[in-house]
Amino acid sequence: MKPCGGRTALSLAALVAVASILSCFGAASKVVWFTEMFWAWGLVAVLAMCWRWMKFSTTAYACLFVWCILQTIGAHYEFEHVPMDWLMSPLGLVRNPFDRIAHFTVGFVAMPLAELYWRKGYASSRISAAFFAVATTIAMAGLWELVEWQYAIIDGGEAGAAFLGSQGDEWDAQKDILCDTLGALCAVTVFLAGSRKSKSAPKESEDRNV
Repeated sequence: MKPCGGRTALSLAALVAVASILSCFGAASKVVWFTEMFWAWGLVAVLAMCWRWMKFSTTAYACLFVWCILQTIGAHYEFEHVPMDWLMSPLGLVRNPFDRIAHFTVGFVAMPLAELYWRKGYASSRISAAFFAVATTIAMAGLWELVEWQYAIIDGGEAGAAFLGSQGDEWDAQKDILCDTLGALCAVTVFLAGSRKSKSAPKESEDRNV
C-alpha cells in the first residue's frame, strides 16, 4: 500500500476537528466529552508528529478516522446513550451496542501497526507483521480496560460510570477486548490483501523519500 498524500491526511484531520467542535455543542456531559475526546486528539497529535518519520497508507488513516468519528459521537451522547433504537429494536437488544461497535473500530489500529512493523523492517514477513500488530492491539485493549477501571474508581461519580460504560455487564471488559481483537483481525486481513504483491519490506531510505 502506498503512503497517504499530505492533502488527504490533512483533510481527514480537518474533518476530525470539525466533528470534535460539533460534538461539543449540547454534549450530555462536558467532563465525559473532554475525557473521551482527549484520546482522539492525542491520536491525531501522535500521527502528526510521526508524519516525517512514517506515512501510513490512505487505508490506514481512513481506519483511524472512522474510530475518531465514532469517538466524537460517543463523547457527545455518552456511549451508552447514543441513539441506537434503529438497531436495537429489530435485533431485540436490551444493551446499547454502540460502545461494542466503537471497540471493533479500535481494532483497526492494527492496520497502521502492521504497516509500521513491515515497512520499518521490525518484522521479517507480512504474516509476522500482521501477527504482532494483532498482539499489540490486544495488549493495548487490555491496558485500556485498566485505564477505564481506574478512572471510574478515581472519579467515583456519574462521569466515571459513563466513561466505564459497562451498562451493568460484568463481562464488559472481556467483551470489549474481544471486539477489539475482531476489529484487528479484519484490519490485518485488509493489510495482507493489499500488500500481497510486495515481496520485501521497503528500505528506510526508500520510505523516507516517498
